[in-house]
Amino acid sequence: MTKFVLPSPAISSVAVAGSPERFAVRRIFCVGRNYAAHIRELGNDERDPPFFFTKPADAVVDSGATIPYPPLTANLHHEIELVAAIGRPGFRIGREQALDHVWGYGVGIDLTRRDLQDEAKKMARPWDWSKAFDRSAPCGPLVPAAKSGHPQKGRIWLAVNGEVRQDADLAELIWPIADIVSICSEAMELEPGDLIFTGTPAGVGAVGPGDTMTGGVDGIGTIEVTIGQPK
Repeated sequence: MTKFVLPSPAISSVAVAGSPERFAVRRIFCVGRNYAAHIRELGNDERDPPFFFTKPADAVVDSGATIPYPPLTANLHHEIELVAAIGRPGFRIGREQALDHVWGYGVGIDLTRRDLQDEAKKMARPWDWSKAFDRSAPCGPLVPAAKSGHPQKGRIWLAVNGEVRQDADLAELIWPIADIVSICSEAMELEPGDLIFTGTPAGVGAVGPGDTMTGGVDGIGTIEVTIGQPK
């Protein structure tokens, strides 16, 4: 039995709908600019191919959590997303086989320190500090694909304090789930436990202490998190 000089970190995990079991999280990949309207609202070119950034596994937070307003930002944004959970390993997966590697789906929120991201873009620096911070990846319970199927259309939405801000359809994804899984696997060998946040529609905006975000994807589920006071 391996002995460690310090206690090993807790295993990050996501709830599974209707089950006491949880889905252990290995890595989190996020797709940038995968809805044309969101690309346009940020002033980017919607013809660009998909690109990825990452968050640490322990950035996941369950639905129902209160998340302290993070440090170093005055412009924290919400981004509602469909999340695909990988259940089978694969490298250079063909598009036709890609969905066979998806264990299930959930609803996630990619929290973004937008001011830090804008600064990083201007200086041609990495986005890590704007995306990969503590508790930046809330994720609702996962639904097995055997139950939900592989969604290709359906409403995706987010409201802040009851006011709808993001409202779109999964059919508007520029790169559908099978493409995203296949393209991601060209660069990284996907493994069980990987989560892929598949991109956000238009309507992103700021949230602050006391704001409650509620969102959902038809046929998959909902999520609700509240922003608390800074630590």
